[in-house]
Amino acid sequence: MPDHWPLFKLRLSTPRLELRLPTLEDLDQLADRAVEGIHDPDVMPFIPPWTDVPSDELPRNVVLSNLGEIARWRPERWCCNFAVIHDGQAIGVQDLSATDFAVTREVHTGSWLGRLYQGRGLGTEMRAAVLHLAFTGLGALSAISAAFEHNGSSLAVSRKLGYRPDGLSVHNVRGRRTVARRLRLDHAAFTSPIPVDIHGLEPCLPHFGLR
Repeated sequence: MPDHWPLFKLRLSTPRLELRLPTLEDLDQLADRAVEGIHDPDVMPFIPPWTDVPSDELPRNVVLSNLGEIARWRPERWCCNFAVIHDGQAIGVQDLSATDFAVTREVHTGSWLGRLYQGRGLGTEMRAAVLHLAFTGLGALSAISAAFEHNGSSLAVSRKLGYRPDGLSVHNVRGRRTVARRLRLDHAAFTSPIPVDIHGLEPCLPHFGLR
């Protein structure tokens, strides 16, 4: 692992998962998960609708998108796109992002999980892991999430973790008016439902805009 990019050594550990910046092998596995399916093809949970591409283009897009987030990282604008590892396999992505974090102390989260791994509570576990990193490791004061009204599983995870309603936004998704629910979680309201261990954070702090 390169000493000049310590984020590759950052790890979050929970009872069933490890979260880390993706290796090249992880990226191959994430591409496989995307091809296997992430959501009902008739219902789009993402903005932009990145899964609406030919199946032969999707693996490449997954790899390049994740590499791009790492390449664009700056202390004033970063996205920690963790690969979620379960039983030695990359099964999805859980990201934690912020702009001007040193001032705002606010983060945003987003995620996806292979359909074969949904319905097991892993979505809650992986989001709890990055919230623990944000609040306990980085000193965040608030976290923002959003999901379309039809995305019951994502909204359920937010409720479990203590988020509160924070307004609505309207989007054009596949040519249809679609409403998203915005949610906010304050530091004082968060208690992780599972234990989370953070490894290798201190050398990474300047890359998050912290000293």
